[in-house]
Amino acid sequence: MFFENPQLLWLLAIPVLLVALYVWREISGRNPHMRVSTLIPWKKNGTDALNILRHMPEAFRIAALCLIIIAIARPRSSSEVERIDTEGIDIVLAMDVSTSMLARDFNPDRISAAKDIAIQFISQRPSDRMGIVVFAGESYTQCPLTTDRATLINMMKEISTDLIEDGTAIGNGLATAVARIKDSDAKSRVVILLTDGVNNSGEISPQTAAEIAKTYGIRVYTIGVGANGEAPYPVMTPWGVQIQNVKVEIDEKLLQNIAEATGGRYFRATDNTKLAEIYGEINKMEKAKTTIDSFPVYKELFGGYALTALICLMLELLARLLLRRLP
Repeated sequence: MFFENPQLLWLLAIPVLLVALYVWREISGRNPHMRVSTLIPWKKNGTDALNILRHMPEAFRIAALCLIIIAIARPRSSSEVERIDTEGIDIVLAMDVSTSMLARDFNPDRISAAKDIAIQFISQRPSDRMGIVVFAGESYTQCPLTTDRATLINMMKEISTDLIEDGTAIGNGLATAVARIKDSDAKSRVVILLTDGVNNSGEISPQTAAEIAKTYGIRVYTIGVGANGEAPYPVMTPWGVQIQNVKVEIDEKLLQNIAEATGGRYFRATDNTKLAEIYGEINKMEKAKTTIDSFPVYKELFGGYALTALICLMLELLARLLLRRLP
């Protein structure tokens, strides 16, 4: 607690002087009195109580005056409050959902691992708007930019490889992601493009899509998913589904060029752990801007002192009325 006008506290000398004056008048005998041979009759009639009671009005008046002086000195208290302003990043996750994502070099397979790790990434960025684009032979928006984490996670869980025509249209996937984010007014706009193959379909070339992203100042991180060499892949045969090893083909040169052209980075994920590490690295590189402002919050305390002073004045009045009625 502190006082806004501490110089006014010098006025407390006034009630001190009034107390001194009252005491001096009492002991100097200026008040009416009489001498008696014994105090026993007076004590029986409650003179001691009356003697104490007659000082109460003055005590209440002095107390009220002290409280009024403290109130006009404006007592206040303060506490520090922090205001946190967070400036998020707009991110679109562009995910390959071609049938090659069913390869089992990841646990349990590529698409399941990619979905689970992407959900973890979404959960770690509460301040960002995020969206989801899926592509195979063509592309579409699975979820537009939103801050609703529950919706994002549910839409990510619904992704499967049988949603659209098979193929790998990397250019279409990137172009759709850019279209979803190009009109954003966020300070930083990012596309994370994940694929496990080579561009073999679509109307827009990956190079053209990368140039469009660069024009709008959109940074693209590319992730190539797949083990080195061969990967186990479920193949339908007359005897049911069988696992066969197929060659892993990822156009790493193309993914590197897309990332470099837009100011991003290319990553290669060969298993679940590596993919999780890649998302963790992107999470560190793309930090949301947080501004913390500290400012004091003041609370006025004079009201309590003023109210107490009013109560003291009422008690003084009540004490005087009681004294007049007593015999």
